[in-house]
Amino acid sequence: MDRRTVSSRANPMIRALAGALARSAVTPDQISAFSIAAATAVPAGLFWIGGRAGAVVAIAGIQLRLLANVVDGLVAIEGGRRSALGEVWNELPDRVTDSVILVSLGYAFGQGALGWLCALLALATAYVRVFGGALGQPQRFSGPMAKQHRMFVATLALVPAALPALAAPAPQAMAIALGAIAAGSALTCVRRTHAIARALRGTPRPSGTDA
Repeated sequence: MDRRTVSSRANPMIRALAGALARSAVTPDQISAFSIAAATAVPAGLFWIGGRAGAVVAIAGIQLRLLANVVDGLVAIEGGRRSALGEVWNELPDRVTDSVILVSLGYAFGQGALGWLCALLALATAYVRVFGGALGQPQRFSGPMAKQHRMFVATLALVPAALPALAAPAPQAMAIALGAIAAGSALTCVRRTHAIARALRGTPRPSGTDA
């Protein structure tokens, strides 16, 4: 299985958590499913709680989603707990959580259409990556707006809504962030597609670039 390079896998606290979960009855697939529950904290915070507290809940939801994405792989692979449906659980929750988070952010800050565009392009980046894998190539996790980059930008854009002193520019910050996610995701699709085409043609990768 191709894996995304994630620096947090080396984090001692995350590895300790993964080790504890690997020794428990919790399965990697259940951790993957938890990422969906974590993502629902974003609309719950923004629409049901609201205000600064809601923004904090939304930020926590995004970070818990990312944590689950890291830990499930550690438990499955390093912990030797792979399941027959592991590949399915590794992919499908990400497609759901991306859409839940990005669409919620769009509507919460008056940018519904932009939120949907971000969700569509996030899905497209995954499609191009998996398409390359279906052609027998290594799956490419490059950015500039891969999953971890999208979530970083989304989290950063929520900070003004969570801090009293920065509450006023929150809608503008989110509009800029979603615009960056959309543009970066489109560029990511182009770069990954170009890398696939280059590999199919047998063209060597230019020196100093990544695929």
